[in-house]
Amino acid sequence: MMLHRRGLLRGMGGAAALLSAPLAAPALAQNSRATTLRFVPQANLSALDPIWTTATVTTNHGFYVFDTLYGVDAQGQPQPQMVEGHELAENGLLWRFRLREGLKFHDGSPVRGVDVIASLKRWAARDPFGQLVARAVVEWQAPEDRSFALRLARPFPLMLDALAKPDSLVAFIMPERLAATDPTKALTEMVGSGPYRFLAAEFNSGSRAVYEKFDGYVPRAEAPENSAGGKVAKFRRIEWHIIPDPATAAAALVNGEVDWWERPHADLQPLLARSRDIQRVVQDTSGRLALMRLNCLHPPFNDPRVRRAIRLAVNQEDYMRATQGDDATAWNDTRSLFPRRTPFFQDHKDLMPASLDAAKQALKESGYAGQKVVIINPTDFPDIGPLGQVSADLLRRIGFNVDLAESDWGTVIQRRNSREPVEKGGWSMFHTTGPASFYGNPAMSSLTRGQGEAGWFGWWKSDRAEELVDRWIYSTDPAEQRKLAHELGRLALDEAGTVPLGQFTIRTALRRDLSGLLTGAAPYPWNLSR
Repeated sequence: MMLHRRGLLRGMGGAAALLSAPLAAPALAQNSRATTLRFVPQANLSALDPIWTTATVTTNHGFYVFDTLYGVDAQGQPQPQMVEGHELAENGLLWRFRLREGLKFHDGSPVRGVDVIASLKRWAARDPFGQLVARAVVEWQAPEDRSFALRLARPFPLMLDALAKPDSLVAFIMPERLAATDPTKALTEMVGSGPYRFLAAEFNSGSRAVYEKFDGYVPRAEAPENSAGGKVAKFRRIEWHIIPDPATAAAALVNGEVDWWERPHADLQPLLARSRDIQRVVQDTSGRLALMRLNCLHPPFNDPRVRRAIRLAVNQEDYMRATQGDDATAWNDTRSLFPRRTPFFQDHKDLMPASLDAAKQALKESGYAGQKVVIINPTDFPDIGPLGQVSADLLRRIGFNVDLAESDWGTVIQRRNSREPVEKGGWSMFHTTGPASFYGNPAMSSLTRGQGEAGWFGWWKSDRAEELVDRWIYSTDPAEQRKLAHELGRLALDEAGTVPLGQFTIRTALRRDLSGLLTGAAPYPWNLSR
């Protein structure tokens, strides 16, 4: 399977030569090193609205521009961020919150309770955890500018966890006029109250995005941890440079033309390790889970018997070697939708035996009629593209009629919104990755939620899964919670709306003259200095 990685990264054989030559790109011209950070993100920023898409690159962009009511500390516990705190009254049926004094949006307007309520409603229409919150809310209140309240039909013990969730459809706060936008429509205007302003005039999708320090942002006094605490912007300007070719990105980093490369590819890690000017850091030791997501609305994957045939065939080692290389210390088999190093992980080896013979027999018995399987797959995302190539090869060997539809990542995340059949521009399968810590929570995880068309792309529906999640949230017995989560995890894997492909860690790479990088966190720029 190594050919998949090298096929995607062809041309990398000249990487060593590139490292010795400067990158001739106008966008990477030298700026004041003291005030500007130049960053190479994991992928092109093709969508700006972090409530409209689950793309990780857009969530990372969201944390620059927007702030959250709560963040999570190094232990994953909710901590106040935009709020001074909260009061719980009426036997858990009323949550009252007070905003910090002096919060401002980038347009100069104050952050008010009505902005918070409008933002929470838009978020709750999209996010699986938010939908559970909304189901419990009977009244959204904004009694005055610096306060807001949620009146519930029943106590919701995980309220702060929902408001603090740091990954994928985060509860970002935006002005009421923007939050009033239809949740199914993507925003293009970016006005938040976070530490950095988005400079729309300098944005060029596929080339660069630029952020400027917001002088009206007042950080919290606490030390920074993960997405919580004081977000001190020490660079006045941050430039995102989109460099799809990994060898070119490596050359730019080693030559000092960029300062930080978020996700160096495994094939280039040895080259970076040899440079005395580069530091490599595993920020998130829990890692990321690689995923295959199947479209459960249309044939052939509306039939769980067909989906199970694929699950039986998946050999995670093939996928991990194709995307993460041959260093097996960087990845694990994870035959579970609750990742390793999360509380509810169980190894379901019986459901994922990596057997082609078992898969072929299961497909034959499923009644599969040769329908086309369209795999939408990016050519410019080295952590994801090879996953789709491995799947295309695997499905053909099992007996599927496969169309590998390759394009840029922006096109993939646009097309996966389509609920049409493949004959009308729809899709059958896509691949992605996500934070293991996020997928370890049954209420947050889109992988184990059976919401159907109200849920994540692929739209797996299971009333039983939703019942188990509901019982898990309201249970006060840890043993019962564990039992419910284990049943949920096995159910979701058995029905194979999502198939796990392995778990891996990433070594981010940055110049040695940078200090203050937060560990256990996404690639946040605050507190980082030269």
